[in-house]
Amino acid sequence: MKIVDSADGGVAGSTESYVEQDGLPAPRRYFAWATIMVGLTLAVLDGTIANVALPTIAQDFHAPAAASIWIVNGYQLAIVVSLLPLASLGEIYGYRRVYLWGIALFTVASLGCVMSTSLNMLTTARVIQGFGAAGLMSVNAAVLRYTVAKDRFGAAIGMNAMVVAGASTVGPAFAGIALSLVSWPWLFAINLPLGLLTLALGWRSLPESHLSPQKFDWISAALSALGLGLVVITIDSVGHGLDWTIVGTEAVACVGSLVLLVLRERGRARPLLPLDLLQIPIFSLSIGTSIASFAAQLLAFVSLPFTFQVVMGFPPEQVGLLMMPWPAAIAIVAPLSGRLSDRFSPAILGGVGLVLLALGLFALGILPKHATPLDIAWRMALCGVGFGMFQAPNNRTMVDAAPKARSGAASGLLSTARLTGQSIGAALVSLLLMKLGMTGANWALFVAAGFAAAAAAISMTRLAV
Repeated sequence: MKIVDSADGGVAGSTESYVEQDGLPAPRRYFAWATIMVGLTLAVLDGTIANVALPTIAQDFHAPAAASIWIVNGYQLAIVVSLLPLASLGEIYGYRRVYLWGIALFTVASLGCVMSTSLNMLTTARVIQGFGAAGLMSVNAAVLRYTVAKDRFGAAIGMNAMVVAGASTVGPAFAGIALSLVSWPWLFAINLPLGLLTLALGWRSLPESHLSPQKFDWISAALSALGLGLVVITIDSVGHGLDWTIVGTEAVACVGSLVLLVLRERGRARPLLPLDLLQIPIFSLSIGTSIASFAAQLLAFVSLPFTFQVVMGFPPEQVGLLMMPWPAAIAIVAPLSGRLSDRFSPAILGGVGLVLLALGLFALGILPKHATPLDIAWRMALCGVGFGMFQAPNNRTMVDAAPKARSGAASGLLSTARLTGQSIGAALVSLLLMKLGMTGANWALFVAAGFAAAAAAISMTRLAV
């Protein structure tokens, strides 16, 4: 069925009349939901296992550690620059099509990773894999919105958050065990059967969606990719302490690209950069909350391993276990908070959760040097409970605030906000470590608590909207 938005805002079907549905009927709904969760697991697992495998890959290719970082950075950068253009393509050609093409590209690129014989070949395959991951991430929430009934959408978003947290928890442990048994290419080989399974399930079950009659704006897509890509590159350059002339040039090019994009997009009915959605107060406030909270999370996630291993003296094999209570708590709390967001104000749920996150981060910052694993575990769990309370309701609010036909733009901006916050957090840790040494790792936790408190304040202001 082809569903096209008509000029007056209605819907016209080219082959048959379209009847607006509140989600898919069972059992198709369950297969579609399974497709979304397996695809999300693929994207998250691939990021976490690649991080763990970096030292092994660098050693295998006799490459410097700094060069191997681009196996991760190239993947992340490809996702950032393509999220909004792919979300726009989803509105024009259908979210289902973009999602399936993304999974297909991700799976083929995974085969390229398995067969790589040099670091350059692997990095190229990872960049292509990033574009595939962006295909499913850019429209993930939009596809879910067409899959489940409106009164179940909060619970569905909560389940998505649980899957992300679960994959984040399992990924490092899985990679560590796998690398002790097999060579690193097998870490990417696991994507092949899962990718094919996702394709098979999705082909039969994923929903159709409204289609926009607009043409794809290649110039806006290029400006978006350049501007958002330079946001990440500039932040990374600051974190690595590059010459300020380089940083300044990158920043000017970044701002110039984004200004040109805004000028070009202003006044358009369906802009690629969703200025129309950012004019909705609750949407823009939710975006601000998301950026600040993910900055807080990454400030902690990047700095804590240094604190645990270098400052406190825990062996490397225990560091991963010490990090687990946070994502494990998210996996438990996120589905519950998602269900609660169907009944209670997401602003209050998110605000309370972010206050708990700020308290947990502050408690981690004042840990004694000889803290026990139990001292660390309850603080990490408190952070996870707080983040889990915030994440699902906030994501639900962002997507719900957008008109259904603009779900793709909302979904793309949701992922863009998350990655921007993460990039800011990681860069700030690099800057603090460079300026203050290992003391910077501890200061990063207090900075993270500040970001979480700011996010809580932004979240609570949504009550007045």
